[in-house]
Amino acid sequence: MPGHRRRKSHKAGLPPGTLVHIGEQQSGAVQLHLMDYDGEGLRERRLAAIEEAFVPRLAAGVTWIDIDGLQEVEVVRKLGEEFGIHPLVQEDILNATQRPKVEDHGSYLFIVAKMIYSGEEQRIETEQLSLVVGTSYVISFQEKAGRDIFEPVRERLRHNRGGIRQYGADHLAYALLDTTVDHYFVVLERLGDQVDGLEDALLDRPETDLLQAIQQVRREVLFIRQAAWPLREVVNHLYREASPLVAQETRLYLRDIYDHLVQMIDTIEISREIVVGLLDLHLFNLNNRMNEVMKILALFTSIFIPLTFIAGVYGMNFHHMPELDLPWAYPALWVVMIGVGVGMVLYFRRKKWL
Repeated sequence: MPGHRRRKSHKAGLPPGTLVHIGEQQSGAVQLHLMDYDGEGLRERRLAAIEEAFVPRLAAGVTWIDIDGLQEVEVVRKLGEEFGIHPLVQEDILNATQRPKVEDHGSYLFIVAKMIYSGEEQRIETEQLSLVVGTSYVISFQEKAGRDIFEPVRERLRHNRGGIRQYGADHLAYALLDTTVDHYFVVLERLGDQVDGLEDALLDRPETDLLQAIQQVRREVLFIRQAAWPLREVVNHLYREASPLVAQETRLYLRDIYDHLVQMIDTIEISREIVVGLLDLHLFNLNNRMNEVMKILALFTSIFIPLTFIAGVYGMNFHHMPELDLPWAYPALWVVMIGVGVGMVLYFRRKKWL
C-alpha cells in the first residue's frame, strides 16, 4: 500500500508554518480545475495558472477550485494568500500524513480525509483529501494527480442532477465526502470477496503460500479501519456542532454519511475478526500437518527400534552364540523380525494411530 509510511525527517527543525511537501513525490504538473455555479448556470474550465481562479466569481453562486497534486508548493501559498488560509493550515495541506480531522477557523472549515480506492493489481491506493470550505467556495486538494474520484460530482453539477446547484458550498463539501465514503464500500466489497476466497482455500488446501495473502488482506483491513474511525469523528463533528458554514439541511445529509460510516466500521470489525480467525486457522492447519508428520516418523521409529535391537544383538562378535551354527537360524530371525514389524503395525492400526 503506497504511502503507508511517509518520511518527515526533512521537516525537522523548520519553524511552524513552513510550506514543505511531505508525501510521495509526483511527476508532472499540478492539474487545476474550476467550477462556478448557481441555480441558473455553470461555468467550468481548466486553469493554466492558479491566478486565473482569483477573477471575480459569481455573486450568489458557489466556486469549486480543485487542485489535483501537491508537488507545487507555490500553488498552495498563493491560494492561502488569496483566501486568507492560515499558514498552519497550508502546512497541513502539504503534509500527506495528516489524520482525518476538522477545524473551524471562523470564516472557513478545514477538513482532512483519506481517499481509498482499488489501484493496480487490486491493491489499495490511498491519498489525502483536504477541503477548505467557506461561505461561497470550496477548495479541494487531492494528493495525487491523475486519479480523480470526483467526476460523478462534476457530472451532477453539469447536468444539474440531485439539486446540488441549488445548495451552498457546504452541500458541495458533503457531496465530496459522500463520494469518498462510497469508495470505501467498493474497496470493502472487494476485500470481502477476497476473505471468502481465502476461507474456501484454507478449507480445501491449507498450503503455506496462503499466509502471505492472509497477511496482506489483514493489513488492508487495518489500513481502512485506521482511516474510517477518525473520519467518523469528523462527520459527527460537522453534524452535531453548530456552525454558520453548515446549514441545518446539510446536517441531515451529513447524518446519512455518519450512518454509512457506522455501518462500514461494523463491517470492518467483522472482517478483521474473520481475518484473524483465518490466520489462526491457517497456523492451526500448519501445526496439525507438522504433528501428523511427526506422528508418522515416531511410529516408524517405534517399529524399527525392536528390529534394530535384534540386529544389534546378533551383530555382536561373541564366539559362543549357539544359534549361529543352526541352518534355520537366519530365516527364523527374518520371520521373527517381520512378525514383530507386522504385529506393531496391526497394533497401531487397532489403536487408530495409523
